[in-house]
Amino acid sequence: MKRSELAVFDAEDVRALLDYPSCIAVVREAMKALSLGETRQLLRTMIHMGEGRTFAQMPGALSDRGMFGAKMISVFAEPDNPGVRRHRGIVTLFEPVEGRPVCVADAEEITHIRTAAATAVATDALAREDARVLLLMGTGGQVHSHLEALPLVRPFERILIWGREPAKAREVVEAWRDRLPVEAALDAQAAAGEADVICTLTGARQPILFGAWVQPGTHVNVVGSSGPGPVEVDNALVLASRFVADSKASALDAAAEFLVAKAAGVVGDHHIVAEIGEVLLGRIPGRRNAEEITAYKSLGHAVQDLASAAHIYETHQNRNG
Repeated sequence: MKRSELAVFDAEDVRALLDYPSCIAVVREAMKALSLGETRQLLRTMIHMGEGRTFAQMPGALSDRGMFGAKMISVFAEPDNPGVRRHRGIVTLFEPVEGRPVCVADAEEITHIRTAAATAVATDALAREDARVLLLMGTGGQVHSHLEALPLVRPFERILIWGREPAKAREVVEAWRDRLPVEAALDAQAAAGEADVICTLTGARQPILFGAWVQPGTHVNVVGSSGPGPVEVDNALVLASRFVADSKASALDAAAEFLVAKAAGVVGDHHIVAEIGEVLLGRIPGRRNAEEITAYKSLGHAVQDLASAAHIYETHQNRNG
């Protein structure tokens, strides 16, 4: 590649260069680095442009002398289906010696893969070793990426798919039945009571998962809401769980479920016991016993996107000289 060239990776390129095992490893190291203070990132900024229309920017640097850049995305509701939101945009990457832009990559595909990879990292760190039943709540794009990622960290024997529209849950099952032990769940409460690991992956405005449904020893990944407003789980579940965030600063600013529970006086800031990076580093224990309910709040961070884009760029460079 000539020095003047800018590598551009579309969605197909991202899928070819960022496999799930690699992304899990990349995100694991990125979250450790975040908690060590080695990375730099600002809280995401959002420009709201009317109902269902948001432009977000997420700048960061992998280290003082590492790759740096930003993710810029539009989060727009689908015109014919306001309950479905697409994350379209780009991740831009600069090299750290001369400050040249070297990479532009499709942000929607990176977001799909790295979000599920982050969930897998948290599940590996916080779920019981003997977890065998997985419940995925949601039928959008993230259910498919999570079906790729989560079986890489636990040997699930049953995977339950629940959606607010049962027909869509059945479509997910049909798409995956030849690869994984998937089955449709019609009753969310009953499915939650059977699950060892639960992931909420929806754009729900109100809770779809309640603390009263969740059994001791369950691990919950709260993924769908990425800003103040929409909540996927109720205050009782927040209170009952050992609550771990991807970033404390971001959770205090934008973790909707935590902020609602805090505003109600149910929990305080100390209820966020750790960042996932601190758990991975062994600084703070994650799960302390087999009966504890653990929860991981995923907001997603620039360093995850930048580390993923850096992996894509470096893999491409290595393959092409």
